[in-house]
Amino acid sequence: MENVGFQPYCGSPPVPEALHWNLDPVLIGVLAVAFGAYALCYGLSKIRIGERQVLAGSAGFALLAAALITPLCNLSVALFAARAVQHVTMLLVAAPLLVMGMPRGRVGPIETLTAPIVFAALLWFWHVPAFYDATLQNNVVYWAMHLTLFGAALSLWRGLLGDGAAVFRSLFTGVQMSALGALLTLSPRPWYSVYSTTTWSWGLSQSGDQQLGGVVMWVVGSVLLSGFTVALLARMFSSAGPARAHPT
Repeated sequence: MENVGFQPYCGSPPVPEALHWNLDPVLIGVLAVAFGAYALCYGLSKIRIGERQVLAGSAGFALLAAALITPLCNLSVALFAARAVQHVTMLLVAAPLLVMGMPRGRVGPIETLTAPIVFAALLWFWHVPAFYDATLQNNVVYWAMHLTLFGAALSLWRGLLGDGAAVFRSLFTGVQMSALGALLTLSPRPWYSVYSTTTWSWGLSQSGDQQLGGVVMWVVGSVLLSGFTVALLARMFSSAGPARAHPT
C-alpha cells in the first residue's frame, strides 16, 4: 500500500529544474563533528600520521559529504543510476580514503576473512527488489542500508589495505560486484518499482536507467577494484624479488 504523504530522506523525486541539495542540519552536524574530531585527534594527540594520510582522510570525508549532501542525493530518488554513483563513491572511494587516513591498527584474522563475505552479503541483500524499494519508502530502512553498507565497506578496506596478501579477497569483491552489476544491466525487465514513474523526465526509460546504473557498478566498480588488485600484485612481486647479493 502506498504511503500517502511520505517523502524520502533525500526529498521527493526531482525533475531537472527542481534538483536540490540535501541541507539536513543533523547530517551536516554529524559530518562536521566527525571531521572536527578527526582533525583535533591528530592535531593535539601524540599520534602521528603523515601528510598523505591527512590528505586521504580529508578527501574521504569530503567525498562522503558530497555523496550525501550534493544534488546527487536528491537525484538518487529519481534514478537508480544516481544511487549507483552514490554507492560507488561511498563504498569504493570514500571508505578506503578514510581507512588510509587513520593510523594502521592490527586487523584480526576473523575480520580479515569475514569482511568481504559480509560486504558482499549486504550489497546483494540491499539490491533485492523488496528491500531496495523499502529504502525509498521508509527512512529508517534508508539509513539502515547506508550505515550497514558503509560500515561493512570500512571493515572490508581495513583488511584489504592492512594486508599485502589481500589479492584474493579483492578479486572476490570485484567479481561479486561485477556479477551484480551485470545482472542489473542485462536484466530483461526493471527490478525496482520505486523508479517506475521517475526516470522519464530525465530522458531515460526505467530499463535504460537500470542498465546505466548496472554499468556504473559493473564497469566503474570493476575498474577501481581491478586497479587496486593490480597494485597489490605489483607490491607482492616487488617484495618477492630476488634479494640483493651480499659480498662474501
